[in-house]
Amino acid sequence: MTQTQNTPGISKLPQDNAQKDTKNSIVSDIKGLMQSAYIMTVPSYGNGFFFTIGIYLLELFVILGISGMIMLVFGPYWWDTTAAGTFIRSIHAWAAEAFVTLMLLHMFVNFATSAYRKKKTVWMIGVVLLLLVFLEYAFGIGLRGGLVSQWNDKAGADLWNGLGLGYWVNPLNQSALLGWHVAIVPILLIALIGSHYMMVKRKGLSVPYRNDIPYSMVPADHKRMYKRMVYIFAVVLLFAIFLRAPYVSPLTTQGIAQQTPGVFAATMVKEFNYSSGTATYFDTIDPYNFSTRQVYVVVPYMRYVNSSGSVDALSAFYAENLSAQSITIAQALAYFEANGSISEGLNSTNPIVSVASRLTLMAQQDIYGPILSSEESNGLDQTYEIRLYADTRVLYSSAAEYGLRTRQWGMIKSGGKWWQIGSYWVAPYNLLEIWFPNNTDFENGVLALAVFLVVFLFPYIPKLNELPDKLKLYKIFWNRFTIPEMKKKNKR
Repeated sequence: MTQTQNTPGISKLPQDNAQKDTKNSIVSDIKGLMQSAYIMTVPSYGNGFFFTIGIYLLELFVILGISGMIMLVFGPYWWDTTAAGTFIRSIHAWAAEAFVTLMLLHMFVNFATSAYRKKKTVWMIGVVLLLLVFLEYAFGIGLRGGLVSQWNDKAGADLWNGLGLGYWVNPLNQSALLGWHVAIVPILLIALIGSHYMMVKRKGLSVPYRNDIPYSMVPADHKRMYKRMVYIFAVVLLFAIFLRAPYVSPLTTQGIAQQTPGVFAATMVKEFNYSSGTATYFDTIDPYNFSTRQVYVVVPYMRYVNSSGSVDALSAFYAENLSAQSITIAQALAYFEANGSISEGLNSTNPIVSVASRLTLMAQQDIYGPILSSEESNGLDQTYEIRLYADTRVLYSSAAEYGLRTRQWGMIKSGGKWWQIGSYWVAPYNLLEIWFPNNTDFENGVLALAVFLVVFLFPYIPKLNELPDKLKLYKIFWNRFTIPEMKKKNKR
């Protein structure tokens, strides 16, 4: 015992060495794993920024994944209302902006240098990735929270319904939207990104297809790429600090009923007689094939009657003949459109005026909203609420106030301020809706998909696939500033 205490270093030295060996082994294994994924040799211009964008896209994808998981753990209230949550949400938002921007630039580099000539499959996978990234971005905007999300969710639902896919993709259902955004699309992205990268690694970076472009193969400069990754992350952080992701408070049934009680009550009448926007929606597919009378009027009102023991005014309405019912509804609508009093309407002899007034009062007291939410299959499904906001037209007027309407180039905005430009890449689609306002969502959606199909098949389309070379776009990225051999040749 005494000998051990006098020479503690001797007994512990082998254990310390073993721990160091274990740590070194772990570090070595990690380095080896990373190096196994490296592209080791590249053309002499391949260490330039434009030809290493794929690495920065992987970095941003990781940033998006980590920030997204943090947001998922703490929830919407945290990321919309707290300082820390807003910061993480801003990192996520700007990383998404950078990701799409660099991806578009990456595709343009490959387009301009005709890289698709020898890598047709790589190009086609890239186009599918771009489409998925656009969808992922749109779903993310819909989940962000606030008025911008409500507006985008409603517009997105119209588009998916117009394409006949509303049954499978309903942006108004936050639960389903969350599944698309954090699971289905990311899994597809990971699989395709992995396939895309492995094909590039196996074939190497594209070399010039033209004989007049000199080059040589050189070692890949990974240290330079890592430095750029640090710079990109720093830029995302700076944007997140100084330009926070926008947030505009969402619409609520209580807020609408308090600020415009007559509008809310008149909407209740329109929901009851099936003349509202939702009731007359031309795509009678899920999620808009429900009875507006039942969802917005009968169920909430009868819950009030059953819980309070009040007189059921609806029974008096149903006791009338059809002709009298039509007159009753018309008089009720005229009453509220003339700004009739809600308090006086509670005791009206017109049963529909009484019912609509009661529902408006319930909404003002924040009783109606929870009842409406409880009618959904899950608490995250906002189909009934957002459709009601649209029916009152308050959703449209609020969107116009923040510059979110189509004619205001609202499709490319992520907030109400002038600098809050988000999905700028949908500007062509926005312009299409401005130029052809009578086009249906189906027509515009099909046209957009047709453009993607042309881009997808671009390597196989004769004449068209020669366009970049004829325009000599390769000179943008292959020139004396990017290729050392051309720089040396010019000096001679």
